[in-house]
Amino acid sequence: MAEAAEEGVKVRAVARFVRVSPSKARQIADLIRGKDLEEARYITTFSPQGAARLVGKVLESAVANAENNNGLRADDLMVVNCVVDEGPTLKRWRPRAYGRATRIRKRTSHITVIVGEREELEKKARRGARRRAGARRKG
Repeated sequence: MAEAAEEGVKVRAVARFVRVSPSKARQIADLIRGKDLEEARYITTFSPQGAARLVGKVLESAVANAENNNGLRADDLMVVNCVVDEGPTLKRWRPRAYGRATRIRKRTSHITVIVGEREELEKKARRGARRRAGARRKG
């Protein structure tokens, strides 16, 4: 367990070929990116979008990976990154008037959630802010 407490541990979970449009899943991913775990869980639980449930499942999987595989505490975690990539599109046909057919695209997504320890990430953010502030003073 002491080995897992090393600095900058990031744990990820991936769900591939999820039957939700990437654009719809990205709306939820944008909401939880950079948030602490409790707030991200709240967002995925109470958002009315259907994709929120799917992104929430991947988030919970990442937290379980961090707790069981890396010995991290859930209270110390935050969402480092949340990415939704486009998967393969299933092509189907719908009959239309005058004997025509229209293509229907059933899109899939690959959802990746990366969680990490809050204190380490906040330290990095403070260091970056100090560097930017120093660069402004020099100029």
